[in-house]
Amino acid sequence: MADVTPPLFSRVVAPVANTDDASATAAALRPHVTDAGATVVALHVIEKASGALDKASVEQREREAEALFETVAGGFADLGVDLETELQYGTDVAATIVDAAMALDASAIVFTPRGGSRWEKLLSGDVTYGLLEESSVPIVVLPDRAVDDSGT
Repeated sequence: MADVTPPLFSRVVAPVANTDDASATAAALRPHVTDAGATVVALHVIEKASGALDKASVEQREREAEALFETVAGGFADLGVDLETELQYGTDVAATIVDAAMALDASAIVFTPRGGSRWEKLLSGDVTYGLLEESSVPIVVLPDRAVDDSGT
């Protein structure tokens, strides 16, 4: 008996880092999850400082995550898409996203690229590269609709 592969956008994990990213991800993902039965899992990772002092309290970061989830929810409010939220904690953001996607039985990890120079990405650790290196779950990188719409 052949395996039945679910559609790529049937149950997607959409990691979001900040409010702008949450808006961009929802706008870019929206046209792809219009099928009945699609589920979007908005995921935010609170990065642990691995021994260093955190700049913000865990409670403050959790409140920020709730605001991000509300932004994503607003992007899908009129579609009838099932929206779930997932808050994770980890020192390696990419590995935490991949582990969550696997545990959530995601059909794909979907995101829009985040800004920043190559130098900033080198110093901060490039999450996109980490996802590509570590994930056995398909990765879909969607263009940022705001950038596309403006022609820049």
